[in-house]
Amino acid sequence: MAGFIFALIAGSAMSVQGVMNTRLSDKIGVYESNVIVQGTAFLLSLLVVWFFGKGDFKAIGSVNKFYLLGGVLGLVITITVMLAIGKLSPTVAISTILIAQLTVAAIIDALGIMGSEKVPLHWNNYVGFVLMVGGMLLFKWNIK
Repeated sequence: MAGFIFALIAGSAMSVQGVMNTRLSDKIGVYESNVIVQGTAFLLSLLVVWFFGKGDFKAIGSVNKFYLLGGVLGLVITITVMLAIGKLSPTVAISTILIAQLTVAAIIDALGIMGSEKVPLHWNNYVGFVLMVGGMLLFKWNIK
């Protein structure tokens, strides 16, 4: 149950943050707002590690170096979310982002990429994907 609660919080926060970042970028620029967003996250992350951290930075040498590129993806995510929301409505942009997330997550699961347990896809997964895309298209089409 905790996993679902965390997922709801994350999804809600991502949608609100995407709109907030886009409005900030409307005033100061996309890359400038990214500095504010990532810089604030960095400083708050340092505080959280300082007060609550129980891990071991020394173990970083044993980590697959590919996994250290997550921060690069943070940059890509923040900028492309702002650009998508700026060009589309928040609903269409976030719907498209969610479909992309679910598609890539399904591929990661199906192939067992990056140490994930293989989870086979079944017909109902494909039907769900088609329904999601259809729902996003219904949001996009302004039927009057």
